[in-house]
Amino acid sequence: MYVVQYADDIVVIDCGSKFPDESLPGIDLIIPDIGYLLENRDKVRALVVTHGHEDHIGGIPYVLQRLNMPIYGSRLTLGLIKGKLKENGLLGQTQLIEIHSETEVELGAIRLGFFRTNHSIPDCLGIVFYTPEGTVVHTGDFKFDLTPVNNQFPDIHKMARIGEQGVLALLSESTNAERPGFTPSERLVGEHIEEAFKKARNRVFISTFASNVHRLQQVIDAAAATGRKLLLLGRSMVNVVPIALEFGHLTMPEGMLVEAKEANELPRERLAVLCTGSQGEPMAALSRLASSTYRQLEILPDDTVIFAATPIPGNERNVAGIVDNLFLLGANVIYGSGTVTGMHVSGHGSQEELKLMLTLMKPQYFIPIHGEYRMLYQHRSLAESVGVARENIFLLRNGDVVDIRNNMAVNSRKVPAGNTLVDGWGIGDVGNVVLRDRRHLAEDGILVVVVTLSRNEGTILTGPDLISRGFVYVRESEGLMEEINRLVVLTVKELQESGELVKWSILKHRLKETIGKFLYMQTKRRPMILPIIIEV
Repeated sequence: MYVVQYADDIVVIDCGSKFPDESLPGIDLIIPDIGYLLENRDKVRALVVTHGHEDHIGGIPYVLQRLNMPIYGSRLTLGLIKGKLKENGLLGQTQLIEIHSETEVELGAIRLGFFRTNHSIPDCLGIVFYTPEGTVVHTGDFKFDLTPVNNQFPDIHKMARIGEQGVLALLSESTNAERPGFTPSERLVGEHIEEAFKKARNRVFISTFASNVHRLQQVIDAAAATGRKLLLLGRSMVNVVPIALEFGHLTMPEGMLVEAKEANELPRERLAVLCTGSQGEPMAALSRLASSTYRQLEILPDDTVIFAATPIPGNERNVAGIVDNLFLLGANVIYGSGTVTGMHVSGHGSQEELKLMLTLMKPQYFIPIHGEYRMLYQHRSLAESVGVARENIFLLRNGDVVDIRNNMAVNSRKVPAGNTLVDGWGIGDVGNVVLRDRRHLAEDGILVVVVTLSRNEGTILTGPDLISRGFVYVRESEGLMEEINRLVVLTVKELQESGELVKWSILKHRLKETIGKFLYMQTKRRPMILPIIIEV
């Protein structure tokens, strides 16, 4: 999420989400912290979305619950957003306005224009902000594919015209800033997919991102060329394909799609299965197929399984586990880097394309965006190589602000920014303390100590009762449990004799301290200790 603000007019660019890593147990999704926007809600004019990938639209249903604003997007992008809003019961609660590359929009003192780009999903747009201070360009995600599958060519001439008119600041994506050369055309992948389909003797299972509509079209084409019916597996695949078909971004022979029951009745050489799970997601269709837990279908010996996506860094281990399981099932597996298998090319421009964008726009100031910090750093070097002065390039962290006044740009302040964690229905209600407790429970477990005391005499009426979860198995640790019971009785007695037993907080603290020290000496573990005192 980025923000362009002129005076009292704020335009928000994209509203994405990302998935948590192992350091965030129990968290379902991460979305942007919109604290600054909430503080300035009267100034927010609209959300403009560059394209329909999850890292650009995934946060919209959650953010709209706290900040309602009109949403501008291209036809397919809005179609995907509508699907998300419908799932969350929000459809009809905000204004959705369709735009294309020739649209112009007035939002307060800011006028917006757009230009067509290539990416791994159709209907991608770059955004031009015409402000009284100067022109700001946001590229969105892009590559320069001169032979696109859908014939939506990048509008290089328009980009050049924008550059000729003068660009005050360029915000350009940096995902492949470390990768030399040009990113190959998506059309090359189609040739490799069709070749693999022709070689396959039995069923073909192919997994890719559901939002990579160009890749889906190439799978459909390969299935048609080899006389195969097509089965869709996985929630996002089942959601995206009908939307793309409706808007004309996918074309498919009539009668090609089949349901699981019909698929099982077809000859094995007549079926292709397009499924989710290319990144090793545990609950995705391919993962369940690989572990033989998908009820309606199974992978049999000599079936072909194709990973038409390169694992995102961090997902390699999950993907490797699925590949092992597939080989155990006797499948022929085509996996690994897309540059080796030919089954994947990036949707992001490499170094020469990033330099081409910089050359077309000729910005006075440059802000590399959308990438890890090392990628932003490398993008700065590329900008310098095509003539942008280093002092005019800003490497920003979340919350950093670039202020431009009278053609002078400075980065001297921050606004509240960061991550908002989504857990179930809760948005932002899980903080550092809860996460610390979850990590503690995951590492060493919990020991619950239940003691019932006499209100009048302070003696133990029942217990202590010990409940262990994730720490030790009680039946196999009787000696340890007996010693803990002895320590509890001793601690209660000591506090009773000293007259401090009237304060439960002191008893709970002393129990935690005494039992904690003992358990660490005996086991070198530090479980969460939860004393429960009942007074009768």
